[in-house]
Amino acid sequence: MMKLSRLLLNSSRNQSSKNLLYGKDVNLSDGLPLHSFTSRAGISTAGPGQTLGVKGSIAAPYTVYKGKAALSVTPVLPTFTKLDSGLRVVDRHGVMMLKFIPAIGERKYDWEKKQLFALNATEVGSLISMGSNDSCEFFHDPSMLSSNAGQVRKSLSIKPHATGGGYMISLTVVNNILKTRDNFAVPFTTAEFAVVKTVCSYALPHILGWDRLTNKLPRDLPEAHASSSKVDRRDLDTEWDR
Repeated sequence: MMKLSRLLLNSSRNQSSKNLLYGKDVNLSDGLPLHSFTSRAGISTAGPGQTLGVKGSIAAPYTVYKGKAALSVTPVLPTFTKLDSGLRVVDRHGVMMLKFIPAIGERKYDWEKKQLFALNATEVGSLISMGSNDSCEFFHDPSMLSSNAGQVRKSLSIKPHATGGGYMISLTVVNNILKTRDNFAVPFTTAEFAVVKTVCSYALPHILGWDRLTNKLPRDLPEAHASSSKVDRRDLDTEWDR
């Protein structure tokens, strides 16, 4: 009887983990014991549409789940172009992609309504260099310096809690075309924010493509490997879909 009970519990946990991983609406209370949900964070190691190498798919986002929203952080690798000389150059630099997912109930999130914010290398540097009392703010506008400027804009702010002990990461998305305004606010503990800074610091050379230089990969590397991260560009391209 005990063995059957454990088998059923493990099956429930596995199914819930798969739902979280593949971006489905999921009730985290189903089969997942949460001792302190307000500071729950997780790292998944597989998923669809995240091909980073030629031997299978890998997805390893760092996700923090809170009461009103969740925030997922993952690197998006650069793409490369092969010149006639055989030299491969960066066609488009990578980013650190932030995904904000709204909560639609207790321990339940709507991944279909996620909003994305892509941090470039300089913005990642600003985040990494933040001190305990520092704050930073970034603005994105796809039509900046054109007649359509301001129709769709995103602003990301990272501010320390007034009482200390963590940060508030907030995203505002204003779409004057669709007449919508989305707001997300995800509190981070000091430990959670330390993880974000650490993974951003580690990923910075990779989103620039410098790891390809330091690894001294062979010149006859298959073109499929050189462009394998193009699948990940989907996240960057969809930053302005909504």
